[in-house]
Amino acid sequence: MENKQITTVAIIGLGALGILFGHHLSKRMPRENLRIIADQERIDRYRKERLYCNGELCDFHYVTPDEITGPADLVIFTVKYQGLEQAIEAVKNQVGEHTILMSALNGISSEEIIGKTYGMDKLLYCVAQGMDAVKEANHLTYTHMGMLVFGEMEKNKTSAKTDAVTAFFEGMQLPHQVDQDMRKRLWGKFMLNVGVNQTVAVIEGTYEDIQQPGPAREMMIGAMREVLQLSEAAGVHLTEADLCYWLEVLSALSPDGKPSMRQDLEAKRYSEVELFAGTVLQLGKRYNIKTPINQELYERIQEIENKYQII
Repeated sequence: MENKQITTVAIIGLGALGILFGHHLSKRMPRENLRIIADQERIDRYRKERLYCNGELCDFHYVTPDEITGPADLVIFTVKYQGLEQAIEAVKNQVGEHTILMSALNGISSEEIIGKTYGMDKLLYCVAQGMDAVKEANHLTYTHMGMLVFGEMEKNKTSAKTDAVTAFFEGMQLPHQVDQDMRKRLWGKFMLNVGVNQTVAVIEGTYEDIQQPGPAREMMIGAMREVLQLSEAAGVHLTEADLCYWLEVLSALSPDGKPSMRQDLEAKRYSEVELFAGTVLQLGKRYNIKTPINQELYERIQEIENKYQII
């Protein structure tokens, strides 16, 4: 893939990450060059209700999936896992021969799913970390923006795609980091999400509850250690040093913030529990490794979601 300058970007998914990074880019590039991909019904709702990021009105340029704009240089997926297949179809007019694709989704599988449609050669692996954004209705607030960490899946490899995105993010003053071992980074973020998202969700708390010693923090770390064990069997080899690194990332977040799963359950939306504990339980069976803490978290979150139909 040739190393071309990135001038047009398409983002699909206006959850916390889509608003956070979309708003940042919208203030630094021509309005028409940043395309927010959404169906007409969503666009109408966004225009009517308006979206705000830390109190600032988001001035987004919306594009429907059917609109012929020509390919974007960079497409960023910021949907929830449940909406990934629909999003892959929705960006078809944004993807051309030299388009770079990045997924900021949680979990360890979205890149492969996107690659089945558009080719793995277009993908850079990506992790969004360090943000403490909370989205309530049409308002997003955050203290720490965090950053996008990206790179090739092949260890110690750089490419024209990496160079192009690095140059673009530097020009946009968007916090970022290139990682030479993205498989380990993806699994590390997965380990963090399995612990933080699910624990804070079941205790109905905030980051503060798992930043300080106590039963909640012990449950979180226990769930993370189950992923650490699985990573060894999967050949990724996370270590206690990796666990400590992600606990440091966690310690910098606003104590009043809440992870996405906690926000989902508060709003009575179905969560990404299958992506977190569900994946852990499947891998546990594959590698014959016991995962009792994730089993408990899985059951407790399902119990909460099962009550939605009754209320």
